[in-house]
Amino acid sequence: MTLFIKEGCSKCEYIKNKFDLEALGISIEVLGPENPDALAHLAWHGLVGVAESHMPILVLDDSSYIVDVVPIIRHLNGIARESS
Repeated sequence: MTLFIKEGCSKCEYIKNKFDLEALGISIEVLGPENPDALAHLAWHGLVGVAESHMPILVLDDSSYIVDVVPIIRHLNGIARESS
């Protein structure tokens, strides 16, 4: 799974700080001008338009995705419960 975040996004930082993403098997891609590879990865998933209005974005292993803080927290809480 991949969590797409962007610099200066308080919602993104909240998710990043609330969970041990590495332990949950989630990689982080920071969107910004200094990281064109992250934008290319986002584009590969067809989510550039989504990112223009919704952040953060969690791309699941089946390439489906979840946007915004509350739905992502619910999903990550479920994963955390399963892994403990």
